[in-house]
Amino acid sequence: MPVKFPDVKFASEDGLLAVGGSLEPEVLIEAYTHGIFPWPVSKELPLTWFAPDPRGLIKLKNFHIPRSLGKFLKKKPFQMSFNQDFEAVIYSCAQQKRKHEAGTWINSEIIEGYKKLFHKGKAYRVEAYLDGELVGGLYGVCIGEIISGESMFHSKTNASKACLAHLVETLKEAGLRFLDTQMVTPVVESLGGEEIPRDEFMKMLERLDTSRPRGDIFGS
Repeated sequence: MPVKFPDVKFASEDGLLAVGGSLEPEVLIEAYTHGIFPWPVSKELPLTWFAPDPRGLIKLKNFHIPRSLGKFLKKKPFQMSFNQDFEAVIYSCAQQKRKHEAGTWINSEIIEGYKKLFHKGKAYRVEAYLDGELVGGLYGVCIGEIISGESMFHSKTNASKACLAHLVETLKEAGLRFLDTQMVTPVVESLGGEEIPRDEFMKMLERLDTSRPRGDIFGS
């Protein structure tokens, strides 16, 4: 039986919309095409789904690279690629230590769900290598032109920001206009991220082509 989520207008004040369900590809596709995403909040609770208001995103025309970072990236310190090793990137994102976070929301269920989604051609990842070693990465969802950024990691300074910059440039070349970041972290805000009303985000979502192949955007 097809999965049906509640309308996003029924989300709570903190964005919680639904509880339970699975992370099978068809469920994730249904969620993202309707502006909804999974975000486990506790090991003791069932899977939780969110549709926050306001919604975080980066309008690609507003993407901003600070001068010092721009100088660094102009030297092309990393070898950049797409979709070479999805598992290594998502596992590294799960292990990344983050300020003000005691643990990670990227649990084994999330990892397995997004691995399946990747093999369906509906997820992507960006890698940054230094001397053959993976030192930064970013993964997200790509259901046609619906592109989200889920998580990043780095083991070398600025490697994750290099991945985001590479992603934004690629999306611009593909004619896209925004990247869904769901929330706006300090790093995302420093690079041009912003919050917009959920209703506005949903209207933007409706105009996207969800049938566009991943390879048409990322080349692989």
